[in-house]
Amino acid sequence: MYDNVTEAKRCIACKIPFCEKGCPVSTPIKEIIQMYLGNKILEAGDILFKNNPLSIVCSIVCPHEKQCEGSCILNRKSKGVEFGKIENEISNCYIDNVDFAIHKLNDRKSRVAIIGGGPAGIAIAFILAFKGYDITIYESHSQIGGVLRYGIPEFRLPKVTIDKLEKKLMEIGVKIRPNILIGPTLTLDDIFNDGYGAIFIGTGTWNPRKLKIKGEALGNVHYAIDYLKSPEYYKLGEKIVIIGAGNVAIDAARTMIRNGAKEVLLLNREGEAGITANRKEFNDAVAEGVQVMNFKTVLEIKDDGVVIANTELTEKDGITDYSVDYDSERFYKCDSVVVAISQGPRSNIVSTNKELEINEKGLIVTNIDGSTTKKGVFSGGDVVTGAKTVVEAVKMSKIIAEKMDEYMRNEYK
Repeated sequence: MYDNVTEAKRCIACKIPFCEKGCPVSTPIKEIIQMYLGNKILEAGDILFKNNPLSIVCSIVCPHEKQCEGSCILNRKSKGVEFGKIENEISNCYIDNVDFAIHKLNDRKSRVAIIGGGPAGIAIAFILAFKGYDITIYESHSQIGGVLRYGIPEFRLPKVTIDKLEKKLMEIGVKIRPNILIGPTLTLDDIFNDGYGAIFIGTGTWNPRKLKIKGEALGNVHYAIDYLKSPEYYKLGEKIVIIGAGNVAIDAARTMIRNGAKEVLLLNREGEAGITANRKEFNDAVAEGVQVMNFKTVLEIKDDGVVIANTELTEKDGITDYSVDYDSERFYKCDSVVVAISQGPRSNIVSTNKELEINEKGLIVTNIDGSTTKKGVFSGGDVVTGAKTVVEAVKMSKIIAEKMDEYMRNEYK
C-alpha cells in the first residue's frame, strides 16, 4: 500500500531505536520496516508473529501514542512513524498467505488445557502448540476471542481478525470446546485426571462491579461489559447515561451513538484526571457527540432517570478524597442507565478448588512466572492483573508459556 510505504520511508533507522524500547514486547521495529521496504513481507510477518502471536490485533488496538509511535524520535520535530498501520498490513498478509500446518508437529508432547480463549489464552496456545504440545481451549462463550470479540466493538476491531486467528489455531491442531464453563461440571482435577500435564487459566474479568445504590436492579439499568457482548439486542432508547469514564464506558458510548442514540452522557465521579480511558478513544468519542460531566456522583437510579450530585475534591494529610455535596442534588432524566465502573473475575473455578489462592479483589495470585498455588496450574491476563492492554497480556503470556514448557519437561521426563 502506497501510504504505508510512504510512512515506512519516514523511518530514519536510528542507531538506538527508541520505538522498540517503547514496545512492551520489544518488537524489532527497525528491522521490520527495512524488510517491509525490501518487499520481504512474509519474512517480516514471521518475525512479528513469533515475537507476538497477536500482532494482527495489537497493530490495531494498542495505544501506539503511548508506546512505539509515542517513543519515535521524530516526535521531537513532527510526528512519529505510524508503525501500527505497517504492522497490520504485514500481519494480515502473513496470516492470509501462510499455511500454519507447516508448524504442526507429529510428535506431540503433553496435553495442555487452556481455560479461556482470550488474548492470553490464544497467545499461549500458539506458543505451546508450536513447541509440540497437544492444546485444548475451553471457552465459556460460543467463540474464542474473549475481550477481543465480546468487549472491543466491531468498528475498532473487526471480528474477522479474531476469526483468522481461530482458523490458524485449528490448522496447527488446537482443539476448541465452546460454551463450557469450567468449575460447575468439569473441574481442574477432572482435567488433570484425563492426562493433562498443565493448565492455564486466562478467564478474564467478566463480572461487572456494582454501584451499590438504590435502583440498580431496575429494568432500565444495564452493565456496559454485558452490553458490549451483544449490543444489537439492547433497546436503550434515545437518551442514555453511562456511569464511568474508562475504556469500557467509552467503547459502550461510541457503540450507542452508532446504534442510533440521540444523546449519550458520561457521568464521571472525578475530574479530568479520573478519566482512565485511552485519550485518543476518549477524544474520538467526544468528537462523535458523547457528552461528559465531571465531578458528578449518582445517588439513586429511578425508572426515568438518575439522581445526581456534585462531587468535591478534598485533601487531608496528603491524601486525596472525594465528598458529595448533597445540597447540589438534582434529577437528570434519561431512558436507560449503563454502569461501567470496572469489573472483576468470576468465581466458578476458585469456588471449586480451594488450593488456588486469590486476593481481596478475587484475582488469582501468581508468581512472576504465572505459577499459582496449585501445582501444574498457571494463570495470567486480566484474571491476575485486572484489566490491562492486549500487548501486556501477550508479554506476560510469553513468560508463562516458557515456564509451563519448563515445568512439563521437568515433570514428565
